[in-house]
Amino acid sequence: MIAKEYLMQVNKIDKDIDLKLEQLDSLYALATKATTVLSDMPKSCAGGESRMENTIVKIVDLENEINDEIDHLVDLKKQICDMIGSMDNVDYRIVLASRYINGKQWTEIAEAAGYERRYILKLHDKALLEIQAKLDTSGI
Repeated sequence: MIAKEYLMQVNKIDKDIDLKLEQLDSLYALATKATTVLSDMPKSCAGGESRMENTIVKIVDLENEINDEIDHLVDLKKQICDMIGSMDNVDYRIVLASRYINGKQWTEIAEAAGYERRYILKLHDKALLEIQAKLDTSGI
């Protein structure tokens, strides 16, 4: 796997979780919008599943899917943090963790580190080479 793709997995999974959380909010809104029609007519027991029941099943399924993705994200973040933490160069660790774990922009990273943006990008390229070597030796 290419180092940059490996590190970017965190951001992609995080965005996917956010999208699913929005879907979940939408399903909750649908479930609470449901209205009950009162009638004195008896209902048939063979009527099948209700809309509310279908919505609740979808909510539970989506919640389980989100929880599984969150578990995967936590495991992946730990793995990536361990790999970044094993680097000897402190500047490499700062750049990679700031960018791929904390999701900061290049300008923010440069300001926090006290370097120019161009220099941060050079550090990033060198750090990616070191991560790639670690990935090649680990077989990930």
